[in-house]
Amino acid sequence: MSVETRTMLRDLCPKCPDIPEGMEERVRDRLNLQALRRGPRTLRKRLALALALVGPGVLVMLGDNDAGGVITYAQTGAAYGLGIFLPLTLLLGLIAYVVQEMTVRLGAVTRRGHAELIWKRYGPFWGIFSLVDLIIANVLTLMTEFIGIRVGGQVFGLSAWITVPAALAFVSFVLVFLRYWTWERIALFIAAFNLVFIPLAIAAHPDWGAVARSFVGAGWAVPGGLLSATFLVLLSANIGTTIAPWQLFFQQSCVVDKGLLTQDIGAGRRDLALGIVGMALVALAVMILAAKDLHGMPNAQNLDMPAVLTGIEGKLGDWAMKLFALGLIEAGLIATIVITASTAWATGEALGLPRSLNAPPRQAWAFYAPAVLGTALAAGVVLFPHLPLGFLNLSVQVIATVFMPAAMLFLLMLLNDRELMGAHVNSPARNALAIGIMLMLIGCNVLYAVATVFPHAFGAPP
Repeated sequence: MSVETRTMLRDLCPKCPDIPEGMEERVRDRLNLQALRRGPRTLRKRLALALALVGPGVLVMLGDNDAGGVITYAQTGAAYGLGIFLPLTLLLGLIAYVVQEMTVRLGAVTRRGHAELIWKRYGPFWGIFSLVDLIIANVLTLMTEFIGIRVGGQVFGLSAWITVPAALAFVSFVLVFLRYWTWERIALFIAAFNLVFIPLAIAAHPDWGAVARSFVGAGWAVPGGLLSATFLVLLSANIGTTIAPWQLFFQQSCVVDKGLLTQDIGAGRRDLALGIVGMALVALAVMILAAKDLHGMPNAQNLDMPAVLTGIEGKLGDWAMKLFALGLIEAGLIATIVITASTAWATGEALGLPRSLNAPPRQAWAFYAPAVLGTALAAGVVLFPHLPLGFLNLSVQVIATVFMPAAMLFLLMLLNDRELMGAHVNSPARNALAIGIMLMLIGCNVLYAVATVFPHAFGAPP
């Protein structure tokens, strides 16, 4: 740590010695926050402080509206129209808040990442188990992101051999060579373009009365029933695109690398709520757009990205298809940025490596290398022609749902560890909600498995 930073730390921020040593950039960021908190709280200073604290929650939720998620929403709207999945989206948003709020508290209180805590509290076996689960899920998810980038680029006449390597190079560069603060600001700028799907839904001129009625029970009839394989796979996919294991690892590590402390938990919750509002608006917009223009297409639940783009072009025109394609590229890019970072943080924490995006690449190449290699593997697979895009997308989202209960169990145990959490330990109400979510996930997985293996178990398929 430089003499200048040590002097600033000693003179301006007595609490900053609690921040891990060797993180000079993190200390500087913390000092800037402390400076904004001192003195008169003018409107300008309040706004600057709020903007400085925004980041992990918005990124984790808008990053969750990835290319695979966008197509899952489109498949859902195309298969079931304006109906039960619209209010379910709001419910899933509330579930995501319950889950991700725990990572905010855990990161701010312990100042340790999720993988590090699992490794140290429960031993190498469970540490390896959780890390392998995360890496497998991340590589599979990254494939869907690069598919979105590839398909979106092809709309503009760009070869996959240009768009996919370019995206890989950009993501690798911002991860390895930029400090955390700059990385976060660039990611937030890209994430803002996730909202491009909202004007598309408005331009489709849906029946807004029918949209409103869907939230109070209209159109909730499900062809084939709630236990049909089609409904269960889309339900699992929507759950998997709203809460996924990488989100737990990402947000907690992001909170730690940003340098947030217990006094910032309230701001972290507001940041998360803002991200969930954005996530829900985009999900609803894509479902409404698909319900208006794609509903009734054959085999709608398995629509791939080119089919969705073609359907939008046929209904709204070339401009709408290109805007949707830009949204796919953005969704794939922001998700690749945050998922790659989650891999880097998790492997660094588990293996005891330098684990900050502020770490210089020459000193921390082992921290960055696994994430870059995993992302490169996903990009390489996507360059193969004739991939079953629709099936791959749904499968990845469902896999996230399958892996989630185990990830939540570790999270819940850590939040109930009084030695770790102190006064911020989970309350009985939070435990009840979290256990209920886990049981819901397990139940959904079991029903989906039964309906898949025994398609006539719940009656004839639709």
